[in-house]
Parts: sequence; C-alpha cells; structure tokens
Amino acid sequence: MKQVLHVEDMSVTFALHNSEVHAVREMNFSLAQGETLAVVGESGSGKSQAFLAIMGLLAKNGRAGGRAMMEDINLIGMEPNQLDKHRGKDIAMIFQDPMTSLNPTLKIKTQLGEVLVKHRGFERDKAVQAATEMLERVGIPEPAKRANAYPHELSGGMRQRVMIAMALLCQPKILIADEPTTALDVTVQAQMLDLFKSLTEDFGTALVLITHDLGVVAGVADRMMVMYGGRAVEKGTTDDLFYDPHHPYTLGLLHSTPHIAKRAERLDPIQGLPPSLENLPKGCSFNPRCAFAFDRCLVERPPLAPTENGREKACHYEGPMAYGKVA
Repeated sequence: MKQVLHVEDMSVTFALHNSEVHAVREMNFSLAQGETLAVVGESGSGKSQAFLAIMGLLAKNGRAGGRAMMEDINLIGMEPNQLDKHRGKDIAMIFQDPMTSLNPTLKIKTQLGEVLVKHRGFERDKAVQAATEMLERVGIPEPAKRANAYPHELSGGMRQRVMIAMALLCQPKILIADEPTTALDVTVQAQMLDLFKSLTEDFGTALVLITHDLGVVAGVADRMMVMYGGRAVEKGTTDDLFYDPHHPYTLGLLHSTPHIAKRAERLDPIQGLPPSLENLPKGCSFNPRCAFAFDRCLVERPPLAPTENGREKACHYEGPMAYGKVA
C-alpha cells in the first residue's frame, strides 16, 4: 500500500519556567493508505501532543523537531500559512470534545460549507448541498434538518458525527481522531467505530486512532503503537499485541481492560501512577511500576528495537510474561 505519512525522530518539547519538558521523544512510524493505526497509552504519555505537533497546533511554548513527511512535504516546522493549505484538505483532526470544536453561534451547514468553500472552491449553495450529503453518509438522520440546526441542538453522538463529516468533506489522505469515543455511551461508541472502519474502506483514508481505551481498538486498528513516558514502548499488529504482548506495560493495559469473557473476574490494574515528564525515573521509565524489572532496568533506558515479524519493543526483559496470554 502507498505510504501517506512517515514520521522520523520526532520530538516535542515545552519550555516551562527555566526548564524544558520532553513530552515526546524519538517517535518513528509510518502510515499507509487505508490503514488504521491505534496510538495507545495513559493520559500524559505524549500521544496527543505528538499529533498536535504534526498538525502544527502545539501551544506557544511548544517546539517540535524531527520530520513528519506527508509524501514529499515535511509538516514539522512548516509556517502556519503553508500548513493551512494542507490542514482540512490533506490531513484532518477530530478533537475529543465536539462541543468546544464547533462554533455554537453558527449553524452546522455554515460550518461544514466553509470547509468546501475554502479548500475546494465550492459555491456556497453547492457546498451546503455537499455538506448535507456527507451528514447522511456518516449516519445522521434527517440530514437537511440537522444541517439547519445549531450544535447545542444535537446530541453528543450527532456532534461527533458532524466533526467526522467536516473532517471527511475534502477526502483527506490522513484522519487523526483524538479520543473520539470518550464522551459517548457504549452503543454510540460501537456505531462510531463501525463508521470509522467503513470510512477508511470507502475513502481509502489512513486513520490514526488516539485512545487510552484498548476496548475501542480491537476490530478497528490494523496496527498499534503503545506509548509511555513520551516514548513508543511497543509496536506491532493489533492481533500480535493483544494476544502476545512483549512489553509489561502493554500486558498491564490489557489486564486492566474489561473483557466480556472474564465478566466475573476482578480487573488487575497497573500499580502506581504514570511518571511526571519533568522528572522521569532513571533507566526504563516504567521500572517503578513493572513486575518484571531487574537491576539493568533501573540504570539503562532500553531502546525501541526490532524483535520478530516486524514487531518492536523497548524492554530489557526477555523471559515469559507471568500473566500468560490475554485473549
């Protein structure tokens, strides 16, 4: 498949008072047309900041380094006026809270129509018609009526679908969805994930799904990248990481996720708290919470290195995982 994004040695740093915080370090990955990559980790792992950097949406005290190549264009460090030519058209992002992402004073048809007027040169009437058709495509009932509504008149699930419709109007090559199901009930979550799956198949759009919830990954993502302490600690296919995790943190995430086949069993949460990015532990960042840590883990940071079958992990431990496989 055609590669649409290649990220190489990307970093994200924030200036705080007299110090710097490294929110993302040494990030490397590629994304192919029509592929879904799940980026998984607890809050503070750096997953959202990495993709805000790619979109050129970091806070003023943030700085990104490395490269994020969209074909022959490096998005990192690009001037905002140049990025505007690509944001929404070639690469789009759906944010966690659709209520704060939509303008409460403008009707849905106006907000969606503006995307087509700006990026594709549509006349306003034609833009509204195309926007209404896209609302129907993403499963909104009575699309003409909803297009004439204000955001507060729609449910949370419908607002999220509006954001997806807005992101897809220009048929971008890359769609980034940041915690898209967090505020939705489980029924709407399932509908949203089915929608993502069908849209990547129909449009050939590459999808990045940023989430802390492994329950939304299975059946949707082709590959996973697990992040901890600002770094990728394991990468591989979704099936590989679900059924045979090689990093203790991935194993911990799986055991702390509810599973329908293990309804009567208690969850086994990861002990302790994620590290402060201002004061990471020496050696492996996960060592204070890791059941498999040994002396080397306390002093030497493991590199992200290939294992087998295209997998990568950042871990010194090579023995069997005590909890066994997670199915």
